[in-house]
This record gives sequence, C-alpha cells and structure tokens, in this order.
Amino acid sequence: QVQLVESGGGLVQPGGSLRLSCAASGATFSNYVMSWYRRPPGKERELVAAIASAGGSTNYADSVKGRFTISRDNAKNTVYLQMNSLKPEDTAVYYCKSSRWGLDYWGKGTLVTVSS
Repeated sequence: QVQLVESGGGLVQPGGSLRLSCAASGATFSNYVMSWYRRPPGKERELVAAIASAGGSTNYADSVKGRFTISRDNAKNTVYLQMNSLKPEDTAVYYCKSSRWGLDYWGKGTLVTVSS
C-alpha cells in the first residue's frame, strides 16, 4: 500500500507561484504513474497533471497548460507540481494520486487559495 502526503499549499495572490510536493512511502515509487487532481469549491474533482513512472511523459489539463509543471524525483520518492501565474479559479484542494495495475492511492490533499 502507498501512503501519500501532500504539502506546499497556502494563500497566494493572483499571478503568484506555489510548488506542491507529494511524498510517497510504502512501495516502490518509481513503479507508479503519479497524478495531481484538484477539487474547486462546490465542484467535482478534476485531473490537473500526470507523469509517467519513468518521468518521460506528462499530460496536463487545458486550463493549466503553460502555467503548471509536474515533475518527479524517484530518488526522493516525491512528485511536484510547480504552479505559476496562478488565478483565482485555481483555488482548490489539490490531491496527489498514485496508480498502478488499476489500483489508485490518494493523499488527503492540500488547500491552495488564490486571492488578493
């Protein structure tokens, strides 16, 4: 079983930046596809970005392309989400997910609030 702990959320002004981290334990991190999801207030959870197990392939939601970057450090068992040019509509709880062979594990989330 994989345990995931997100960190790095907080309050930021529009146009600002944050970097989220998700630390994994309990399994071989490099075997898992890692993803970031978010749940805006009053809305459904949505995929933000994903990265392949070896880190070579990524994909992004259209709403964050060009502003967010997902990366991973398999030596540190950590996946990151660099968020730049943040907008109020990026306000959400951000979740980390690991996936392998149809099994998904989720972290508890970290809150990002973009407001002046």
